[in-house]
Amino acid sequence: MIGEEGDNLGVVAIADALAAAADAGLDLVEISPNSTPPVCKILDFGKYKFEAQKKASEARKNQKIVEIKEVKLRPNIDTNDYDVKMKSMLRFFEEGDKVKVTLRFRGREMAHQDLGFKLLQQVKEQTVTVAKVESEPRLEGRQMVMLLSPR
Repeated sequence: MIGEEGDNLGVVAIADALAAAADAGLDLVEISPNSTPPVCKILDFGKYKFEAQKKASEARKNQKIVEIKEVKLRPNIDTNDYDVKMKSMLRFFEEGDKVKVTLRFRGREMAHQDLGFKLLQQVKEQTVTVAKVESEPRLEGRQMVMLLSPR
């Protein structure tokens, strides 16, 4: 049994432990039921639950939900358009989001998949300092997909 100040009271009979908790005006809470002998503590259970709930809500507030942002490209993208897409990708990485780079082929562009692969390699090289490749470029039907996550 552990007292209200956290001092170890040793092995105590259940009736004595309940009486000690009642004298203190607090609750007897079983902390570790699987140990031998079970460990109990004298504390205010309502206050304990409130603090645990407060700690859990604080942890939820501080956690970041990672979203997957998608950037769509074409194989024959112009340099200025490419630069704009790269700026938005870098902003997404700063916010801690993953980026899915989708390269869509239309019509006869399917015959030049090597151009699309080179473009995705260029994206990978430019983001190597801020992002790591989670999944390498792969072809899914008429589009090539690559997933990047922030470092």
